[in-house]
Formats: sequence, structure tokens, C-alpha cells
Amino acid sequence: MSEMLRIKCAILRGGTSKGIFLHENDLPRDPALRDRVVLAIFGSPDVRQIDGLGGADPLTSKMAIIGPPSRPDADVDYTFGQVSIKEPLIDYSGNCGNISAAVGPFAIDEGLVRAEEPVTRVRIHNTNTGKIIIAEVPVKDGKAAVTGDYQIDGVPGTGAQIMLNFAGTAGAATGKLLPTGRPVDVLDVPGHGRLEVSLVDAANPMVFVRAADLGLTGTETPAEVDGNPELLGLLEKIRALGACAMGLAATPEEASRRIPAFPMLAFVAPPRDYHSFTNQRLIKAEEVDFVSRLMYMQVMHKTYAGTGTTCTGAAAAIPGTIVNAFSQRHAGLIRIGHPAGVITIEVAASTRDGEVTLERAAVGRTARRIMDGYVYVVPEKLRP
Repeated sequence: MSEMLRIKCAILRGGTSKGIFLHENDLPRDPALRDRVVLAIFGSPDVRQIDGLGGADPLTSKMAIIGPPSRPDADVDYTFGQVSIKEPLIDYSGNCGNISAAVGPFAIDEGLVRAEEPVTRVRIHNTNTGKIIIAEVPVKDGKAAVTGDYQIDGVPGTGAQIMLNFAGTAGAATGKLLPTGRPVDVLDVPGHGRLEVSLVDAANPMVFVRAADLGLTGTETPAEVDGNPELLGLLEKIRALGACAMGLAATPEEASRRIPAFPMLAFVAPPRDYHSFTNQRLIKAEEVDFVSRLMYMQVMHKTYAGTGTTCTGAAAAIPGTIVNAFSQRHAGLIRIGHPAGVITIEVAASTRDGEVTLERAAVGRTARRIMDGYVYVVPEKLRP
């Protein structure tokens, strides 16, 4: 093992994702060298990620770099990286809400934040977006609590509920909750025609489209969408055009090549019965306010991203958006039907002088440490 580079790391599940957590001070300062180290840790690029810790799936090829705070209103800095499986690329253009759920517990357990029972409030500075996320983490015996009775669809069993408030992340990528200033825009999609979309930026930017406008129901399974190359191509065209309309890319080609993860795209539809693809549980129409399917890294998300939940909840609260038209508000709680079940978000927004302000966007998650120790990297893989 002396021939290899040894780096301290931990693997944590956050929500319905799993990520590798690294200390900023344990990584090279040079960004290019740091990325080569991270790619080697994950075993990328390789569709199996067989020579690293990656799980050969976008939901398990995620990284969090944790360091001391670089601003006075934060307790820790957190940099998210979506590690590509097929390309030597790490996308830092946005955040992951599910991985964010594990940042507070990691910071507490690593001694970066003082533990206070019964709940420790952790102010997380997400460096990708420059925004603050507030995590309310239950604590027991000086450590982040793991056991509890809170259940989230897409994760077996129950755990301790962590509340994440993303209200401070409005305009995370573009500086505005509505990047174009309009609740609905029209894109001219090659091979499809004119298409109405809503472009919203909260936690991460998203493109929303009606499922019916694409000939879809909104209850499709990941296998149905991912196995349809023509549909995947159309969805990527829409996403890339949305990125250009938001000012995130100059051309659709640049959006697909340089920022494959963000904006995300969701197609939404009115409530209807469907079965969870993970356990075949029947989700009744009355359990949700609307159904939505989320595209992430050009495949369908198997559940629903935490940041996607935030942005979808914000869109539901903004008058005139495509999502708002489907949303039946229930005491400030939005219930989104996704492929594996239902996710809820507490959302509140206000409008003044035509400007919409996101006042609360809180999502409940669970998280836990799976392992920690050292990962070993072959030095030859770090060559440019």
C-alpha cells in the first residue's frame, strides 16, 4: 500500500442518494489535480466504476467536500460534485439536496460543529451556489442521531428526521427565482415545435413542462423513459434550450457538454393512481397534489432530488407557472408524486410589487454514515 496515495474519506447516505465525503484539507489545492484525485477515488470514467468507490449510477456517484466556513454566517463550507461515470468530468454547477442532508450530521460527528441536544442547527454554505442552507439535525449523546420513525420513499426503513430549509437558495444559479421574469416561456424545440415551459431557480435551476405536451402521463417509470432514446433526446433538447434561456449556456451544445446536470428537467401532470416501481405500492391520486418525473444527468431520477423538490415546491407557490396550475395547496404542504412514492415540502412564498419571495422551503430527510476510513489511489492515475 505504500505505493498508493491514502486519503481519509467517509461514505454517507443522504436522503435517496449516497456520496463520498472528503475533508477539503486532505485534498490538493490545485483544482485540476484535485479533480484527478476525485475521479480516481470514484473509478471514473468507467461505466462500472469498478476500480473505485463509485456505484455506477448517478445517484451514487456524488461527492461532498467539507471545509471550514469562508463566510461569517456559516458553520461549514460544502462543495458538491457530480462525478461523471462516462467522462473525466466533475460537474460543480449546482447542488444536491439529498447529499446536503448528510452534511450537517457529518459536520457534527467530525467535530466541525458543536453538538447541542436535542437539535443542532447547522448553517451550511454551499459553495456551488453561494447560498446558505439551514439544517436542523437531531443529536443524541453528542453525535448526530440515526434512529427514528421518519420514513422517506426510496429508502428502506426509518431514521431520524433532518429538516433542511432551502428558502435562502432562491436564485441559486441565475440570481432570480424566475430567471426570465416570466412564469411561462415558450421554447422552439427542433423536431417538436413550440413548447410552453416554466423556468424556475431555487436550490437548483429547473425546466418544467407539462407531461401531456410530450405525449406522456407523468407516471412513467425510469425503465420506460431511459429505454426510449428518442424521448431522451427530446428531453435533453428541451433542457439544453432552457439552460440557454436562463443564461446558463450560450448554446444548447454547450449546455449538454459543459453542464449536463443543471438545469434539471421535470414533466408534471395532474394527480392519478400509479404503482411505485420499487415495491409496487399503490400511490392513490388523493395522496399527491400532482405527479412529476425528474430528469437528472440525462436519465430519470429514481426518486426525486432534494433540490428538485425545493424548486418544484417553489414553482408550485408561484402564480402562473405550469406547476402552480396543477398544485392544490394544502396548508403550505406540497405533496409530489415521484417514481418511488411521495415527497413533501413545506413551502411559503409572498408577492410584493410583482416580485416573488421564497420565505420557506423545508424538506424532511434522513441520513447516516455507512463507513469511514481511507481510500487508496494509484499515483499513475493522477497524471494529466
